[in-house]
Amino acid sequence: MQLRSATLALTLLAAIGGSAIAQTCPAGGQPFSYPLTKKVDQQDTYHGTMVADPYRWLEDGNSADTKAWIEEQNKLTYGYLNQIPAREQIKQRLTKLWNFERYSVPFKEGGRYFYSRNDGLQNQSVLYTMKSLNDTPRLLLDPNTLAADGTVALAGLAVSPNGKYLAYSTAASGSDWNEIKVRDIDTGKDVADHIKWVKFSNTAWAHDGSGFYYSRYDEPTEAQRLSGVNYFQKVYFHKLGTEQSKDVLVYDRPDQKEWGFGANVTDDGRYLVITSSQGTETRNRVFYKDLKQKDAKVTGLLEGFDASYEFIDNDGPVFYFVTDKNAPKSRIIAIDTRKPAPDQWKEIVPESSATLTGANMVNNQLVAKYLTDAHSAVKVFDLKGKPVRDVTLPGLGSAAGFGGKRSDSETFFSYTSFTTPTTIYRYDLKTGASSIYRQPKVEFDPNAYETRQEFFTSKDGTKVPMFIVAKKGLKLDGSNPTYLYGYGGFNISLTPTFSVANLAWLEMGGVYVMANLRGGGEYGEAWHKAGTKLQKQNVFDDFIGAAEWLIANKVTSPSKLSIGGGSNGGLLVGAAMTQRPELFGAALPAVGVMDMLRFHKFTIGWAWTSDYGSADNADEFKALVKYSPLHNIKAGGCYPATMITTADHDDRVVPAHSFKFAAAAQAGQGGAAPILIRIETKAGHGAGKPTSKQIDEVADRWGFLTRALNMTPANTATGAP
Repeated sequence: MQLRSATLALTLLAAIGGSAIAQTCPAGGQPFSYPLTKKVDQQDTYHGTMVADPYRWLEDGNSADTKAWIEEQNKLTYGYLNQIPAREQIKQRLTKLWNFERYSVPFKEGGRYFYSRNDGLQNQSVLYTMKSLNDTPRLLLDPNTLAADGTVALAGLAVSPNGKYLAYSTAASGSDWNEIKVRDIDTGKDVADHIKWVKFSNTAWAHDGSGFYYSRYDEPTEAQRLSGVNYFQKVYFHKLGTEQSKDVLVYDRPDQKEWGFGANVTDDGRYLVITSSQGTETRNRVFYKDLKQKDAKVTGLLEGFDASYEFIDNDGPVFYFVTDKNAPKSRIIAIDTRKPAPDQWKEIVPESSATLTGANMVNNQLVAKYLTDAHSAVKVFDLKGKPVRDVTLPGLGSAAGFGGKRSDSETFFSYTSFTTPTTIYRYDLKTGASSIYRQPKVEFDPNAYETRQEFFTSKDGTKVPMFIVAKKGLKLDGSNPTYLYGYGGFNISLTPTFSVANLAWLEMGGVYVMANLRGGGEYGEAWHKAGTKLQKQNVFDDFIGAAEWLIANKVTSPSKLSIGGGSNGGLLVGAAMTQRPELFGAALPAVGVMDMLRFHKFTIGWAWTSDYGSADNADEFKALVKYSPLHNIKAGGCYPATMITTADHDDRVVPAHSFKFAAAAQAGQGGAAPILIRIETKAGHGAGKPTSKQIDEVADRWGFLTRALNMTPANTATGAP
C-alpha cells in the first residue's frame, strides 16, 4: 500500500514537471519519532492524472481513529513544548504585557454611545453604553458570563434606531455559526427572540425598530454542522416578539446556490439595500427594495457582476458607492436609481494614485480612507467631490473607523502602528480637530524600536514592499532571529498594527517583518488579481523574495529565519517551506489551506475558487497541484522545524487540511527537525478566541522558535532592556 502511494506520487510529480528526488539533509541530529499514521489506498484521477490521498481518513473529524490520532499528536507536541525552558518565562511576560486596557471605536445610535472595553486579561471584551461622552458608562453585555472558559464570543451587534434594543450575535468555540439574541437596553435583560443558523451575516434594523433583517442558511444535520458545504443563503425579516419560524423570507435565489447576501437599511429608513456576493470574489451585485411602498419588490440595480460596489449612503433616490469599475484603485460614484444606466452615473471622487479602501458619509461630507504603500491616509470631500481637508494622522500606521450618520458632526477613529497601541480619537468634522478619547498604556518603551519600509524585487521584477521592525541599533551580521509574516490573498491588505505577541518577540531580540504580497489589496484590484488563480505562484515568489532579501542584506540567515501566516497565510507558509525549505530555520503555518485539490468540498471552501481556481478545471488543476503544500512534500525532504496549528471547531478551514499535511510532512521528513501539530480544543479559525488561549498559543509559538532558531539565553530573557 505504501509502495503504491509512493509510485503514484512519482507519477504525479512527473506529470507536473516536478522531481521526486529528495535533497540531502545535513548530517547530525537524531531523527524525530512520530506516532504511526496509517495510510489508505485512496486514489483520485484529475484530468487524466492519478493522485494518491493516503490520509483521506483524517477528513472525518468525528471518527474514533481521527480522535485517537489527535490525542497522540497533541501528546507528542505538548511533551516537546513542555521541555522548552523559555516557554514559561515567555508566557509570564506575555501575560504582563497583555494586561492593559483596550477599547473599540465608539458609535452612536438612538441617542446613546456604545463601545467595548477589555480591562486587560478578560477573555472577551465587554460592551458598554452611555448617553453622553461625559456620562458614567453602564455595562450592557459581558460575553465572559456566557461561558465559564470564555469560548463564547460577541460576533456582531446592531442597535435599533430608537435606541431601545440591541440585537447581538454570538459564536461558540470559534465556529462561524452565529446565534442572534435581543436585549432590552434599558433593563439589560434579554427578550425571548432567538435566531439560529446564521453565518456570514450582519443585522439591519427596520427604521421603526419593529424587527431586523438578517441572512441565514438552512439548518444542517449534526454530522454536517462543522464540515458540510454552505449553499443557498437567504435574507429574512424577523419581527420582534415572534418565533423564528414566523420570519418572512425577503429574498433568495434558488437558481444561484453560491450567492450570498448582506442586507442594510438606509439611515433614512427608505430603502433596503441588498449586496449579493459570490464566494470571495471582489465583484458583487446590488439590489434594493423601497420600504415605503407597500408590497414593493426587490429591484436589481447593479446586476452585471462586473466590479466591486460598496454602498456608502443615499441622498433620497441617489445612491453613493465606492467602486473599482473602470478604476482599479477605486473611486466614488453616485447613481440615481430613477436613471440607473451607467452613462448617467456621476463620478464624485475620481481614482487617484492611492488605493481607496472605503468611505462614509458623515456631516454631509464624504470621509474617504486610502492606503499609500500599505499605510493609511484619510481625506474629507464635500458631496460634490471637492476636497475639504486631509485628516492628520500621528504617523505611518493604520487608521480605522470614521463611522456615523450624515447628520453627525463628530466621528471616532482608531490609530495604531507596530509600536503604537491602538488609540481612539474623536474627530470634529466641522473644524478638522482630532483629540485623544482613549489611550492605553503598555509597559514598554516605544522609542527603543524602529520601523522601516523596504522594497525588494520579486522573481518577475515586481517591486514589493515590506516593513521591518526591530530594536534600534540592529546589527546586520546575519545573526538576528527573524519572523517573516505574510498573507497575500483575497484582496486583504496588511497594514501596521500593534500586537502584544509581536512586542514580546521584539523584546526577545527578534526581528519582525511583514511583507505586502501580491494577492492582497494594498495597491488595488490589479495587485490582487496578480496573485490569484494561474498567477498564485507570484504570491509565493514574493514571499521567497522577501526571505532572500533579508538574507542577502544580513538582517538574518536561513538558520535564524522563521516564517508564519494563518489561513491563506498558512497556505503561503506551506508552499514556501515545500518549495524552498533550505531558506528557513522554522515554519509556523496556522489553520492553513493545505489540500488545494479538495478545499472546495468543505463548508465555505467553494467560495475561495475566485482566488484559487478549482481542481475541477484542467488548467487550474495543473497550477494548483504544483504548489499545493500537501501534494509537494517529498520523501526524504529536509524540511525546517515546523509547528502546524489548527483547532477542532474550525469550520472555515476545516482542520483536516492541517491533519493531512502534518501526517504527510512527518512521513516525508528526512532531517532531524521536528514536524509537530498543535490542535486546540473548543476553538475555531481565530475570531473570538479567548485571551487565555491567545496567550497560550503565542507562548508556544515563540517557545518553539527559541529552540528551532537556537536563540541564546540573552535573546529569550523577555523584558530585558
